[in-house]
Amino acid sequence: MARISSGIFNKWLTNYGSAWEEGDPQKAADLFSEEACYQVTPFADPIEGRESIQGYWQAGPASSHKDASFSYSIISVRGNEGIAHWQVNFRRTDSNNFVEMDGILVAEFDDSGSCTDFKEWWHRREIEHDDPKD
Repeated sequence: MARISSGIFNKWLTNYGSAWEEGDPQKAADLFSEEACYQVTPFADPIEGRESIQGYWQAGPASSHKDASFSYSIISVRGNEGIAHWQVNFRRTDSNNFVEMDGILVAEFDDSGSCTDFKEWWHRREIEHDDPKD
């Protein structure tokens, strides 16, 4: 079993946050192993494989969000698993609505530091913008 350090997990989370802020699906996908499993909520079917993860990100942050700001705090690192609390704020490109998301993620890693299994639980609050042209 792979072991990760707090430093490795911190670097991974920093890169994950950059993918959010830049809306970069390739940068997000590069954080995962070729056969990774990515589950966005407990009730969603897992997204399987790096290519599918990239497609999910292309349909989400890359095409529908702007002005994202990501932050996180590490809760635990043990063995090959890291747990973090994360928050992201952004504007929707179609409506200019402001969105706040707050969640927990659990990530498992291989020997190379790529995520092999990713699960997250989150809540979202969306504040309508009066005039999407602003």
